Amino acid sequence: QVQLVESGGGLVQAGGSLRLSCAASGRTFSTYIMGWFRQAPGKEREFVAAVSPGGGSTDYADSVKGRFTTSRDNAKSTVYLQMNSLKPDDTAHYYCASKTTPGWGGRSTLGNYEYWGQGTQVTVSS
Repeated sequence: QVQLVESGGGLVQAGGSLRLSCAASGRTFSTYIMGWFRQAPGKEREFVAAVSPGGGSTDYADSVKGRFTTSRDNAKSTVYLQMNSLKPDDTAHYYCASKTTPGWGGRSTLGNYEYWGQGTQVTVSS
């Protein structure tokens, strides 16, 4: 069982920055692919970013490339999402998730993630 707790959301003006954190329980955090997803009102949950178990590989949705960066600290069992140049369209509830099955493929597919946090709200005002 993996428990995930997100933090760092809030209200920010367009062009601003926020850093989300996701703290994980479990002794094998360093073996999981970690993903970030978001869901805006009335929309489906969508992939935002993923980071490989060792942190050496990352992937991003086209909509956030160049603005968002994900990283992890396995010693702290924590994954981060640094969000810069935020836009009103980034307003959503952000979730972290863990993919405990090995393999970098399928990292952007919501159904491949077994454990989810409760999420944190990010609101970007124009």
